[in-house]
Amino acid sequence: MAKLVYGLSQSLDGYVDHMKLGPPPPAASRHFLELMGGLTGLIYGRRTYEIMRYWDEDLPDWDAEDREFAAAYRSKPKWVVSRSLQSVGPNATLVADGVEKVIRRLKAELVGEIHVAGPVLTQSLTEDGLIDEYRLYLRPVVLGGGQPFFAGSRPPLHLVASDLIANDVIRLTYRPAG
Repeated sequence: MAKLVYGLSQSLDGYVDHMKLGPPPPAASRHFLELMGGLTGLIYGRRTYEIMRYWDEDLPDWDAEDREFAAAYRSKPKWVVSRSLQSVGPNATLVADGVEKVIRRLKAELVGEIHVAGPVLTQSLTEDGLIDEYRLYLRPVVLGGGQPFFAGSRPPLHLVASDLIANDVIRLTYRPAG
């Protein structure tokens, strides 16, 4: 059975804005590259998927690590939850209806970690009891606003680990309490 993990980088005040946070420091980039390599798949909401499409095309200014991350990303199956998209790119499946049923089936049929990204999508998956683990990657930035890591009320959680990922990135790992 697969484990569904929600993890994103966030500011110290709880916001997830990729553009304002900027790229992770090199040591954290290596962590995310290794993490991507070990995943079973990815589940995205529309907005997060559109941000991650960046990795579908090679860019001339990429370094070797960018190319390696892009290759790992492209190799992973993706499920994109959206009612507004009409199609999705390579190695991706559009999920417009029956989201809970699809996710339950994926968790039952696959093995390993499936990462979910997108606070709004995660809120509904949390309400359905589908998220097995939450990973908050804290960055030393205060944004003062934006999309919060938790789109709804924070579910009851239990801290199971804290790890220094890079000099300025800490990962807090939580599981649902109870």
